[in-house]
Amino acid sequence: MNSRNSRLPSSLAFCEIFAVLILAGCASLPGRPGPGPEVVRPDEVLDFNTLYKQNCSGCHGTGGKGGAAVSIGDPVYQALVDDAALHRIITNGLPGTLMPAWGRSAGGLLTEQQINVLIQGMRAHWADPSALNGDVPPPYTPSAPGDATRGADVYQTFCAMCHGPGGRGGPVARSIVDGSFLGLVTDQELRTMIIVGVPGTAMPNWRNRAPRPMSSEEISDVVAWLAAQRPQFPGQPYASQAGSAGVSPALSSWSATRPAATARETPALPGFGPATGGS
Repeated sequence: MNSRNSRLPSSLAFCEIFAVLILAGCASLPGRPGPGPEVVRPDEVLDFNTLYKQNCSGCHGTGGKGGAAVSIGDPVYQALVDDAALHRIITNGLPGTLMPAWGRSAGGLLTEQQINVLIQGMRAHWADPSALNGDVPPPYTPSAPGDATRGADVYQTFCAMCHGPGGRGGPVARSIVDGSFLGLVTDQELRTMIIVGVPGTAMPNWRNRAPRPMSSEEISDVVAWLAAQRPQFPGQPYASQAGSAGVSPALSSWSATRPAATARETPALPGFGPATGGS
């Protein structure tokens, strides 16, 4: 009896230790939720940096510094495009460009709240009125169409020193009348590039041009001149060139009879765009 009673305390102690180990093990069983937060639903992500990295940085670059699309992190761009235009561009995208529709109302993935977070985040991170020294950029969209004839003179005054005679390339910059290039950009994108410039290159913004800052009308005119150089069917040979290019007669006939492309309208957003919104 005595020996059995003497073993009871040690048995109870063993049982207590075993129970503690069992409970501790249960907390780390496979499939059991850990102490950390659950995964956030995609439509509940409201952090600007996360939203920008996941949805925008692939084209607009880290920190908005530019990539395949315009540098939306540039203070000039932030001063150029107002909140309404940014909202329209992000929500609906820019037809004819790589900018897709991100708003759910247009078939995209982002909620209204997330789009507003992106716009507010851009302003907080990249808007800097002091960087413009009180200068006001020309309007994002022109008040009237430009004149291509006047644009030829504007080009000679402000652009030829870098892009060469007739825009075919010079000692500083490449050709800007190349059909492939003009076929990939809209009139609004051209206007945006001229106003904002291309950070990291020799392309200045509208106010750092020689011999003086460009006016809105001059920008419209040179855009009209550039648009006049755009091929009717970018990337496709003309019917008269089909034979030498080895293109089939069927394609030749199709190119010759295809209806003329309509003039592009210009949108309104960062680095992209037709006329209802663009870059």
